[in-house]
Amino acid sequence: MMLPYDMPPYRPPSEAYSVLIRATRGCPWNKCTFCGMYKEERFEIKPVETIKKDIDVACAFYGPNVKRVFIGDSNSLVMKPKDLIEVLRHLYEKFPTLERVTMYARAKTVRRRKLEDLKAIQEAGLTRLHVGLETGDRYLLEFIKKGATPEQMIEGGKKALEAGYELSLYVLLGIGGEDRSQDHALHTAEVLNAIDPHFIRVRTLVPYPGTPIFEQINEGIFTPASPKTLLEETLTLVENLDVHSEFLSDHISNLVDLNGKLPDDKPKMVTAMQEILDEIEEKPELLETYFKPRDYRCL
Repeated sequence: MMLPYDMPPYRPPSEAYSVLIRATRGCPWNKCTFCGMYKEERFEIKPVETIKKDIDVACAFYGPNVKRVFIGDSNSLVMKPKDLIEVLRHLYEKFPTLERVTMYARAKTVRRRKLEDLKAIQEAGLTRLHVGLETGDRYLLEFIKKGATPEQMIEGGKKALEAGYELSLYVLLGIGGEDRSQDHALHTAEVLNAIDPHFIRVRTLVPYPGTPIFEQINEGIFTPASPKTLLEETLTLVENLDVHSEFLSDHISNLVDLNGKLPDDKPKMVTAMQEILDEIEEKPELLETYFKPRDYRCL
């Protein structure tokens, strides 16, 4: 009888076809006001031997010809470098055809890691880091309790690139609400320009019941951005990007699908967003056709 193994409860959409291996449980920070993940999880770093057994079971289940693996939970980069390297080496022993191994990480964790340790982990086979930037706006980073400043986000991002990782940064459209939408877009573009990551992935704020930002909405402290404001915010963000990144709207929460390789596709992306805004300016009733039903946006 095959033993069960402990899979991460969350992974990025881009890791939909990756084998999931859980190295930690929960989130060591777990204070972001918009996030509803890991709230019932007490953070724990799993023993190396337990992780290796999970890898063994995953290999028995999927076979050795696996190309992608995602390591959860939210920030397994907090593991001791030697332990993480041991896990990675075991992964590649069991899955010799691996092409990509990725994980979530906090920019502040990357920033604190010694460069030589980051390089050693990358050389052992961790190829990509998924990092939540959310915003580059100083006020908003504090307001959502992200636990990092714009400067720390930039330093962490640059360090990840210097260590040889592919870097995927996540931007949370709408986190500025109705009042700080443009500040959010402009300052986020500034941070992204300073880092120049491989991937920029946008998500749209969906307030989950039980999260602090949901309560702030109910209390009138935070006013969610309207669909029109979100579209204008997206346009401002793209207009102000000066990067060599792949821009991806790969999540159901987003109002429109906007994808492209920057800087080459920037003109047509800007044109596409401007045409949408011009059209709804002429016919406001068409606005509903540009975003998915709100009932489905949290999926």
